[in-house]
Amino acid sequence: MIKLFRVTTVPISLQKLITGQLKYMRSKGFEPLMISANGPEVAQAIKEQEAPHIVISMTRKVTPLKDLISLWNFYKLCKKNKPDIIHSHTPKAGIISMLGGKLAGVPVRLHTVAGMPLMEAKGIKRRVLEFVEKLTYACATKIYPNSNVLKEFVIQNGFCTEDKIKVLGNGSSNGINTNNFTVEALDPKRLQDLKQKLGISATDFVFVFVGRLVKDKGIRELVSAYKILQLKHKNAKLLLIGPLEQDLDPLPAETLIDIESNPNILYVGYQNDVRPYLAISQVLTFPSYREGFPNVPMQAGCYEVPSIVTDINGCNEIIINGENGIIIPTKSIEPLYEAMDCMIEYNDLYIKLKSNARRMIVERYDQQHFWELLFQEYQIQLSNNEVVLS
Repeated sequence: MIKLFRVTTVPISLQKLITGQLKYMRSKGFEPLMISANGPEVAQAIKEQEAPHIVISMTRKVTPLKDLISLWNFYKLCKKNKPDIIHSHTPKAGIISMLGGKLAGVPVRLHTVAGMPLMEAKGIKRRVLEFVEKLTYACATKIYPNSNVLKEFVIQNGFCTEDKIKVLGNGSSNGINTNNFTVEALDPKRLQDLKQKLGISATDFVFVFVGRLVKDKGIRELVSAYKILQLKHKNAKLLLIGPLEQDLDPLPAETLIDIESNPNILYVGYQNDVRPYLAISQVLTFPSYREGFPNVPMQAGCYEVPSIVTDINGCNEIIINGENGIIIPTKSIEPLYEAMDCMIEYNDLYIKLKSNARRMIVERYDQQHFWELLFQEYQIQLSNNEVVLS
C-alpha cells in the first residue's frame, strides 16, 4: 500500500478541512496517517477518518526554537515510516512537513494553500512569513491553492513558478458532501426545538456567521452593521457560531461588549455540527478579510441560504454577485449594512438568490468529484516520481 502522511498544524483541521477524505483514499489503496499537534479533536478525527494519528507539537505562531524541534521530530518520523506522499495543509504544518520531508528524501511532497496570514501582515512579520512561504513551496514537489484567485496571488508575488502550481477542479480543499448538507437529513423537531431554545420566532430574519470570532473574520464590522440594521428591522437577529480566539487576533473590547449585551445577538460558541444552525437561518454574513476557499458559503448554499461575502479569494468564486449572494468590499461597515438591509427589503431579489444557492453549489463543488480528482492527482505525482501503486 502507498503510505500517505496528511499533516495539519492542529487536529481540528484534520477533522474539518478534509472530512471523509482519508477513508476514500484508503479504499483506493492508500495507507493514511494523520499528523498534527495534540488537541481535544484528535479522538474525533481518528474516529471520523478511520486513520491513526501521531502527535508532533506545532504552534500557530512564529516560534523558531519550537519549530526546529518540530522539524527534527517530523524528519525522524519520515525516516522511520518512509512515506510515499506527504500532503500538508496550513502554514506551519506546510513548512515543517515540506522541509522535513525533503530532508528525509520523501519522493512526493504536496502542499495545499488555503488562505495566507501574510496577506494581512506588515513590516518584519510580513517579510518573515513571505520567506517561510517561499521555502515551503521550494521544498514541495507540487502546490495546490484552493482557489484560482489565490493561485494568481501566489504566482504574481513570486512564491513559485506556474508549472509547479495547480487548482483542482473549481477549487476547494475538500468539496462538500451535498447529500449530508440538506434539510432532508435533519430532524424537523430538532430544528423547531433549536429555534425555540434560541428565541427565534417565525417572523424573525436570521443572519448567521460561522467561523472563528477574530478580527480578520470581519466580526467588528458585522456587529457594527447589525446594530444599525437592528434600528430599522426589529425582527432581525444575528447568530454567531464559532470559538472566540482572543490570543492570536483579538476583537476590540466594545465588540465583545456588544455581543454579550445585545439580546438579539445570539452567540452559541463552537458547534461540532453547524447544519441545524444554517437550516434555521436566512442569510450567511461572511465579511472576512482573507480566505483560501471557505467551506461555510458552500455549506450555507446547500440549505438555500444565500451569502453576503467580501471580495476576497475563494468567496468571490463561490458567490456570483446577484446570483447566489452579494459581494461587498472588505473592512467596510456601510456596504455590509446595505447588503443586509437589501436582503430584507427586496424580497424578489432574496427569493432569486435563495433559489439559486443550492443548485450552484451542487453543480460545481460536489465532494465525491473532488476526491476523485485528488486521487487522480496522487496517481500522477506518484508516476512522475516513479512510485508505483501495488
